[in-house]
Amino acid sequence: QVQLVESGGGLVQPGGSLRLSCAASGTFTLDYYAIGWFRQAPGKEREGISCLSARDGRTHYADSVKGRFIISRDNAKNAVELEMHSLEPEDTGVYYCAAVRFQCPSGIPPPIFSSWGQGTQVTVSS
Repeated sequence: QVQLVESGGGLVQPGGSLRLSCAASGTFTLDYYAIGWFRQAPGKEREGISCLSARDGRTHYADSVKGRFIISRDNAKNAVELEMHSLEPEDTGVYYCAAVRFQCPSGIPPPIFSSWGQGTQVTVSS
């Protein structure tokens, strides 16, 4: 079973940028897994915000982040990264990555994914 580790969170001012990384631990390869990024704001449910399919490389974004976030694969690092731009206070939360075999499911529903990382905190505040 793949094990994922998130990194790159932190405190950033509104309008700023961050890059998150989701790396597979050990010798496990992400080649056969779609990787999703999720966030959970205080008092809210976890929501899927982006996903990258394994086979065709298709990307998926929630409307709330479309045009501001970019998901990509770094094969050299065996990782999937999430570039976040034009950050807003509403983007604050704990960001998680998780895996599902091959293709991203429509809507990026959290229950479909497994191998959740421990999460990384992103705080957007002045």
